[in-house]
Amino acid sequence: MQMGYVAVREMKIGFRNPWAYSFMALFAVFMLSLLMINAQDYVRGYSGISGTMLNLVLYLLPLMALMLGSFSLTGEKEEGNWELLSTYPLGTWAFLGGKYIGLSVVLLSIVAFGFGLSGAAGWLLGSGFDLLTYRQLLILASGLSLFYLGIAMLIGTLARNRWQALTIAVGVWFFTIIAWPSLLIALLGMLPYLWIKPALTILTIFNPAELTRLFTVVKLGGGSMLGPEYYKWMLWIRSFWGTPVFISVMFVWIAAALAIAYGLWERGRGRE
Repeated sequence: MQMGYVAVREMKIGFRNPWAYSFMALFAVFMLSLLMINAQDYVRGYSGISGTMLNLVLYLLPLMALMLGSFSLTGEKEEGNWELLSTYPLGTWAFLGGKYIGLSVVLLSIVAFGFGLSGAAGWLLGSGFDLLTYRQLLILASGLSLFYLGIAMLIGTLARNRWQALTIAVGVWFFTIIAWPSLLIALLGMLPYLWIKPALTILTIFNPAELTRLFTVVKLGGGSMLGPEYYKWMLWIRSFWGTPVFISVMFVWIAAALAIAYGLWERGRGRE
């Protein structure tokens, strides 16, 4: 009941937030621009257009989720709403869980609007993505949003104000999206050969963006471009257990981030 109240409240605030509509408009414009570039036929599987769309989602949605989620929590601290909510019989888990659910609805609505608009435009223009490719890219966008929203809850717990949240969020986004390939190559180059594949597996699991990207590329049929180091990844992703394992890892990731945020929030609450 308490969690539902917080979730509904967060959805009302989120849909009134001009940031949400700015991101929605930006996301929709870029997707429509890609459709206009590809005005010849439907895109099937992994190609230049679907790869560009994948990169667009990787660059934009994690930053959107990090900023909206972390600002939501730090805003409660700066505006004094948390002190008011603390006077009610509201548990920390209900507060964080309600926040996560409400923001998930907002983010997934943005994703659905962007994909829905581009899908409708593609159908009218006779171009765009075929159904399977479209569905896989939609899963990618939704998964990334939920992954990084969990991280945003942790950032919002650690940060004292919006400026700190912005700094940490941009740092996390830059490290996991922009700098990751270079850092990965540099680190693996210093390891003995037999350690490279185990290290690659562990590091990939700890980067939600890279894990989601690999899963999507293989599902779209572009696994051959990843190289021999990812051969076992291709096998398990293409297997019957590929999708259930990926969903399980995603839930573990999100649960771990929320559990750490809960512990930190409870510690701070106990000092008040």
